[in-house]
Amino acid sequence: MTDLGYHASHEQFAPSELLECVQLAEENGFDHALASDHFHPWSEQQGESGFVWSWLGSALEATESMTFGTVNAPGYRYHPAIIAQAAATLREMYPERFWLSVGSGQLLNEGITGENWPVKADRNARLEECADIMRRLFDGEEVTHDGHVTVERARLYTRSDSPPPLIGAALSAETAEWLGEWADGMITIATPDHEAVAERVEAFRETAPKKPVYLKVQLSYDTDEESALEGATEQWRSNCVPGPVTQQLRTPEEYDELGEEISEDQVAENVRVSADLAEHREWLREDLSLDVEKVFLHNVNRTQESFIEDFGREVVPELELE
Repeated sequence: MTDLGYHASHEQFAPSELLECVQLAEENGFDHALASDHFHPWSEQQGESGFVWSWLGSALEATESMTFGTVNAPGYRYHPAIIAQAAATLREMYPERFWLSVGSGQLLNEGITGENWPVKADRNARLEECADIMRRLFDGEEVTHDGHVTVERARLYTRSDSPPPLIGAALSAETAEWLGEWADGMITIATPDHEAVAERVEAFRETAPKKPVYLKVQLSYDTDEESALEGATEQWRSNCVPGPVTQQLRTPEEYDELGEEISEDQVAENVRVSADLAEHREWLREDLSLDVEKVFLHNVNRTQESFIEDFGREVVPELELE
């Protein structure tokens, strides 16, 4: 059975608001939460960027059984030994309720340290290296390493009974296939282009047929179609800029500048926009047909309470019964 989760977008909401959202989500049948880890928002219109690692401790304490994960880019603004320590601490305090996703990052967040921003192949190599360092630390080893990152005699003294799984993040079939070689699972974005999503899932399973797959669904639900599309455009158009150019953007203002060229039609090609719960259920049934383990729902507009309650009443129960 596939479990449904709520996406807590730290770029869009203050941490205090998101704490209330995950509590409400748990009350309405969501079993899991995914939280973003950003230093900057994608857009000035979003306007927030709380420190997710502070928030995660509060969120785990404020909920009863909900699990939490976050997507992190180790090796730049975060040293992998520090992320390993943070993840192991949460996992020890809340057994089996925290997992970690790792990705190659964006200049928008990682560029704040002033480090050179490498090409994708080098970022991937650094990511795999960081994952190996973290696993060794989770296993209790004393780690010394000299490569893309440097570690000198690091050892975790506080560890959990079971290490946090490292779920690799992928936005392409090529990355998905590569993740299958070393990651404990994969998370990818689900958009209206179901074939592209299925291609990524299939590519991952070619190299990792038994490892879990998670989806983060980008949707916009509101009281009517016009509000849903307007809300998605206002909040998420900068995330719909196509191509690798986004890897060279350093500030929210630069994303906004390119986002101005994105039309509502282009937003609808990247976000599932609908005020019809039945339509959202059908889209999600397509996701579930891929036999994924978890699906996290991200309502990209600012209307969260009614989204959580309406989906909790009319979407989550029906899909969990199928």
